[in-house]
Amino acid sequence: MFERLFPRRAPEPKPLPQPDAQLALGALLVRVAFADRNYRASEIGQIDRILARTFDLGPIEAAKLRATCELLERDARHTEEFTAILREEVDYAHRRALGEAMWSVALADGYRHEKEEIQLLAIETALGLTDTDIEELRKKATSTD
Repeated sequence: MFERLFPRRAPEPKPLPQPDAQLALGALLVRVAFADRNYRASEIGQIDRILARTFDLGPIEAAKLRATCELLERDARHTEEFTAILREEVDYAHRRALGEAMWSVALADGYRHEKEEIQLLAIETALGLTDTDIEELRKKATSTD
């Protein structure tokens, strides 16, 4: 009876954390996977594996980090917010490796999607990768050897 008179209020959502290199990378991986509007379990699993390997996390911690990155990705309008953090905090060789990791997410579902490739090219360019490196990463990722 009292619940009708005094309904419970939903708790205020917690504010999102300020992105750092870890969160920026995760948000960009999520952004690549979302580009085709099909966020598959294979892509989610690949993101979790990348986060776990990159930041030495267990599976549960990696999944929690990905969940936070999903919220950040939805909240951020522009890719540049994340790529600027990575350009500042990550050296070129590691940014190139991030491009390789992003390709593994884009291809995790077994399909090449134009929208994912367009998003990936925009991210690689914003990360400051050279045209030569971008092409090499694409060729390596899409070769069927």
